[in-house]
Amino acid sequence: MTSPPDRVFLTVLDSVGVGELPDADVYGDRGSDTLGNLSRRVRLQLQTLRSLGLPRVANVEGMAPVESPLGAYGRMAERSPGKDSVTGHWEIAGIVLDRAFPTFPHGFPADVIAEFEKRIGRRTIGNYAASGTAIIDELGPEHVRSGRPIVYTSADSVFQIAAHEDVIPIPELYRICEIAYALVGEGMGVGRVIARPFVGREGSFTRTANRHDYALPPSGTTLLDALTGAGKTVHAIGKIKDLFAGRGVTTAVHTKNDDEGVDAIERAIEAAGPGLVFTNLVDFDTLYGHRNDPAGYAANLERFDARLARLLPALRERDLLIITADHGNDPTTPSTDHAREHVPLFVVGKQVRPGTDLGVRPTFADLGQTVAEIFSVGPLANGTSFLRDILR
Repeated sequence: MTSPPDRVFLTVLDSVGVGELPDADVYGDRGSDTLGNLSRRVRLQLQTLRSLGLPRVANVEGMAPVESPLGAYGRMAERSPGKDSVTGHWEIAGIVLDRAFPTFPHGFPADVIAEFEKRIGRRTIGNYAASGTAIIDELGPEHVRSGRPIVYTSADSVFQIAAHEDVIPIPELYRICEIAYALVGEGMGVGRVIARPFVGREGSFTRTANRHDYALPPSGTTLLDALTGAGKTVHAIGKIKDLFAGRGVTTAVHTKNDDEGVDAIERAIEAAGPGLVFTNLVDFDTLYGHRNDPAGYAANLERFDARLARLLPALRERDLLIITADHGNDPTTPSTDHAREHVPLFVVGKQVRPGTDLGVRPTFADLGQTVAEIFSVGPLANGTSFLRDILR
């Protein structure tokens, strides 16, 4: 084998699933197929992803497969229970959970909310499962009048706090979220507390880029821990640092949108030294999946596809670019929540054997184990490396 890759650019297209998992009905997700169903609503023009093998891993209507994809391709199944971003990213990094994070589809217990209100010195409103954009439309006017933060959740293990930036300034919202994290994160095992600031007037409230996630620290050794523990560099782009509670991250860049995320990848390809560049592009999920916006979702895919066409020629001789996802979020179904789906897997680089079919990997952790082998920091606790299957 030639010298192994020395830079890996791992990019997660948040929520870009490619079809239901066998247990999807347990999660209320039977029939979910984010890319497939989307393609039946909007004709997708994704020539770069097509060249990587997209029609071989997703049922994209009207898209014929190329004869030989540029790199390796496949699908991955999530072995952990759940369908949230923390679970998906942790499994990519080698942690397979034995039980899902707790969820509260009917809202948090009254005693928990009472204790939260006592600790922050404010009453709250809300406390039910809702779309983040819908709840600020519904409760935003009352929040502005009363100054009470909006508490809500979803099908995921999240305690979300929305507040208008002119009513509760960002530093105060973050302080409130830190109190919530101590109560429901550390105290109850809820996966994330999320600050959801917004601006505007009644009828035109909009969320801002000042979102902040407070996630539980990983429950075991991750790929990121193994890399930084061995003196390797991990550069996090987007919400990666938040999802791992800052652990195993050397440097980080927070981004306001997916265009900024790809800009950061471009800069890393140009200037980064050896190591892992781990990116999450979240707009697919937050702006289009949760809002059931097929046209917006398709347009964001096409924007990424165009940017990807410029990334590929910039890769160096020992670079690997990996594209995957963390769960689904089908914008064509009635649900506005995440979906239990397979995720795509594309690996491309000058050292990758074109047209390599990786099949359906039984766990996202296969990807983490592969990256661990590249940098000689494994083995991780879970997953089977496919490195020797893909290199020339």
